[in-house]
Amino acid sequence: MRKFLRRIIVVLFFRVNWKKLFVIGTILTVFRVVFQIYSLPNPLTDWVSSPPLDVSSYQRLINHGNKSRELELSVTSDNQMKMSKHLAPVVLLNSIARSNRLMRVMERRARLLRRRRRKKQARIVEKIVYPPPPVVPDHLQRFIVSLTPNEALAYARREIEQAPLVTDDPDLYAPLFRNISNFKRSYEMMELLLKVYIYKEGDRPIFHEPHLLGIYSSEGWFMKLMEENPYFVTRDPEKAHLFYLPYSSRQLQMAVYVPGSHNLRPLSEFLRDYVNMLAAKYPFWNRTHGTDHFLVACHDWGPYILKDHEELIRNTIKALCNADISEGIFKAGKDVSLPETAIRNIGKPLVNVGGKRVSQRPILAFFAGNMHGPVRPKLLKYWSDRDEEMKIYGPLPTSVSRIMSYPDHMKSSKFCLCPMGFEVNSPRIVEAIYYECVPVIIADNLALPFDEVLDWSAFSLIVSDEDIPKLKEILLSIPLRRYQVMQNNVKRVQKHFHWNAMPFRFDLFHMILHSIWSRRLNQFQESQIS
Repeated sequence: MRKFLRRIIVVLFFRVNWKKLFVIGTILTVFRVVFQIYSLPNPLTDWVSSPPLDVSSYQRLINHGNKSRELELSVTSDNQMKMSKHLAPVVLLNSIARSNRLMRVMERRARLLRRRRRKKQARIVEKIVYPPPPVVPDHLQRFIVSLTPNEALAYARREIEQAPLVTDDPDLYAPLFRNISNFKRSYEMMELLLKVYIYKEGDRPIFHEPHLLGIYSSEGWFMKLMEENPYFVTRDPEKAHLFYLPYSSRQLQMAVYVPGSHNLRPLSEFLRDYVNMLAAKYPFWNRTHGTDHFLVACHDWGPYILKDHEELIRNTIKALCNADISEGIFKAGKDVSLPETAIRNIGKPLVNVGGKRVSQRPILAFFAGNMHGPVRPKLLKYWSDRDEEMKIYGPLPTSVSRIMSYPDHMKSSKFCLCPMGFEVNSPRIVEAIYYECVPVIIADNLALPFDEVLDWSAFSLIVSDEDIPKLKEILLSIPLRRYQVMQNNVKRVQKHFHWNAMPFRFDLFHMILHSIWSRRLNQFQESQIS
């Protein structure tokens, strides 16, 4: 019985959390006490009280020595039989003592584990705590508070035009930027001035419910981090420089679209009615006809479900993954190209980020994906099974993925091909950056993300689909030295494409918000000052 109970305790020691283990151990100890008391031959009072051994008569037998050895042995045997009745309680008490010692050991280990867990959580909290707002002198703070939204925009434009020269910055790598001085000053003005009002109207799941997984997750992560942000969000719409329409194009598609109908009209009518409701309820839309409003949509249908509202499609700042400049909906310089990110783990959006050194990348170029759109079949036609250095597949075959997974292929390749599918956008661009592989973008009409500030030629190649037949020749023409610089730049630019549970300066959330901020500054005219 004791061995069986010990086994149960050992199993519970390794498989049950400490609080449950303490409760179960206490229950088992009480059970053992009750069980052994019940199995005793005498009542409990017989062994709690002193044993009925006639010590005095036994002592007289020994002291006087006038009794025979036989009588002495018989008395001794009688006393041993009496004492044997009380051995069971002694064993029980020893067993209880061992159990108590074991419980004390387990409690100490539980305390150590809790202490380690608290320290680990404290370290995590230290990592994800919001960076402090920029330190602003009191006189400047009073000046900023006194500005109206339009006056603040005018002030920001003047400050950016007179930006001080920046040659070296610990947070920014100059070769990645078109004009690092202007970008840094514009970013500082955003941190200092920008206030965003988020409309509360709209029911879940279409509104205020971010979709955080899959290839359309960029809109969800932006929504989540925007609504949680304590610095940029204002509850007073009169102080706002921008107004956010907090809907999810992915959630709208799942809630309203009828599968197989090929009819997007219900989705566009839904958005039209929502904007009309806001315009009737508040004065802010009609005041600028939507020019200071913005939306963020990553679904491929994002541009097409805006067509039923003329001001929404013409004036609003649209952050779209499907940033196709050839269709007339996305307008370069006014709208924002949203990076498409494929998030597979909400708790760890940056899992597997990183890659191998240049010397450990034997594959010249790699692509694997579904065969849709005009470009990918052409790529497969010219390069599938044609060259050992060019690993070009449709969907990655199981026989290949068993040996090397999709991420490992990217981490082992010098160049990662990012051809368009049905639409110009592709999550492979950001995936290549995550795996430190130089992206080769084959999408003629794609407006690249953050193109107004980032110099994409420093860390990527842009190839026309007409040049697919001579793709290997183009890649081999790049000298090793230049490739090493490009690959190093990919590592440097990586942080600007990271989603973080709590945003850091210059990460993807802030880069998207800065693009929207800069578009608002560009469309603002000094004559709008009221």
